[in-house]
Amino acid sequence: MGARLYLHVTWTTLNRLPLISESVRRFLDGFLRTKAKQHRTNVLAVGMVSDHVHMVVEVEPVFDLPALMQGLKGASARIANRDGHAELRPLQWSAGYDARTVGVSQLRSVINYVTTQASHHPDRAIPGKAAV
Repeated sequence: MGARLYLHVTWTTLNRLPLISESVRRFLDGFLRTKAKQHRTNVLAVGMVSDHVHMVVEVEPVFDLPALMQGLKGASARIANRDGHAELRPLQWSAGYDARTVGVSQLRSVINYVTTQASHHPDRAIPGKAAV
């Protein structure tokens, strides 16, 4: 049986400013999934509120976490700003990220937590986002 490695990764906007609007959320949802696939990473869940992003991913047993996160964070801000997805203020990420392994028995509950971020942080819910 091959090894399965699941991660819960989280990162925040610069100074926790509410920089993720509905337009930015739509862009990020597609972009992050595409960029992850380029890094041979399977996205199991994405959740966002106005000041941070959560993802649950399945990665290869040997992978380059810093390269993956640079691709997800750095490229997403650059392209969101270049292509006008961030209408009011430029999208900027804080330095760093949090990455934690997830056991198979925890996977379902972590995916549920990630996909219900608006209910965990109602004060930071993204205006205009349809309820999940």
